[in-house]
Amino acid sequence: MIHMKDIDLKNKRVFIRLDLNVPLYNNKITSSARIDCSIPTIQLALKKHAKIIIASHLGRPEEGKYNEKFSLFPIFKYLKKKLPEVNIIFSKNYLQGIKIESNQIVVLENVRFNYGETKNDIDLSKKYANLCDIFVMDAFATAHRIESSTYGICDFVKQACIGPLLFSEIKILKNIFNKPIHPVVTVIGGAKVSTKFKLLNSLLKITDSMLVGGGIANTFISTNYSIGKSLYEKSFQEKAKKLYETKKIFLPIDSRVCTSFSIKSKSKIKLISNILPNEEILDIGDQTIKNYKEVIKKAKTIIWNGPMGVFEFPNFRKGTEEIAKSIANSSSFSIAGGGDTIAVIDLFNLKNKISYISTGGGSFLKFIENKTLPILERLKKF
Repeated sequence: MIHMKDIDLKNKRVFIRLDLNVPLYNNKITSSARIDCSIPTIQLALKKHAKIIIASHLGRPEEGKYNEKFSLFPIFKYLKKKLPEVNIIFSKNYLQGIKIESNQIVVLENVRFNYGETKNDIDLSKKYANLCDIFVMDAFATAHRIESSTYGICDFVKQACIGPLLFSEIKILKNIFNKPIHPVVTVIGGAKVSTKFKLLNSLLKITDSMLVGGGIANTFISTNYSIGKSLYEKSFQEKAKKLYETKKIFLPIDSRVCTSFSIKSKSKIKLISNILPNEEILDIGDQTIKNYKEVIKKAKTIIWNGPMGVFEFPNFRKGTEEIAKSIANSSSFSIAGGGDTIAVIDLFNLKNKISYISTGGGSFLKFIENKTLPILERLKKF
């Protein structure tokens, strides 16, 4: 793939697709991490004297309709503060064309306000392409989506390339999965096996030990024990058995349970062989925590995706917290990705203790599954 740094951008209209999908509360940014990660890309374009167009989505608004709640205007204001010496303007109506000068930045309103964005509409893709001379894809978190501003635009621009942030993410992930340093320990949580079955298969090829929690663990446990009214997937029990035959998977031996799914429910630790019909597993137990920590201690590489239980409920948070802190305090190279995983990292203030945090959720998982992403294959054709 052609890299942005290797292209002459001087006086060229450069459409940069970034991931500026940050959390907002009352129109105020509560975490600027994704914007801050993108600023070096903008600065590189400025250094090359480009006419810069910045595009991103924000949230999931109803397509084709403006909704102030999902406006990129707060992000525009943040960029003006971070780059005070640059002429930055905001554009709501841009599909018919925009005026832009060198070393100027135009921040486009949320691309998901445009009808056809998520469906990769051809007409919309053409309109994006008409705005620019060069397309730069630098949004890892949306690199798994085939949408007009992330993929379709490539069919109608003369030149497209990969941005530095996306390049960095892919390089790090490829190094981990092509040349992992063993022992490799993967920590996998979340609700369903069905959504992560391909992921588990891919990870087991390089993994020495896989520590499983959450609803995913319940499906494995349910093949041998009664788990009361716990969340599990009956249709995936046979597939879970086959995965377990690899002898790499570690499962909980005890769990924190309750009789009603509520933030107020008290937790009780039970062996998985003693779960009653009216009980529900919401977290791993203390002996499981101890066992998992022993495995993590021996790791040289840790890949982490998903919580060990319902960490949103304080009484069922201990498993996720203890395992997260164990990963953070490990001397191994640790990589974390996925929305819930990042939420856990923020909750326990572990950001500076994880070796690498992927900016993407779905893209992180899809890349692990397939070792590539649709847009990467498309960019190779330029």
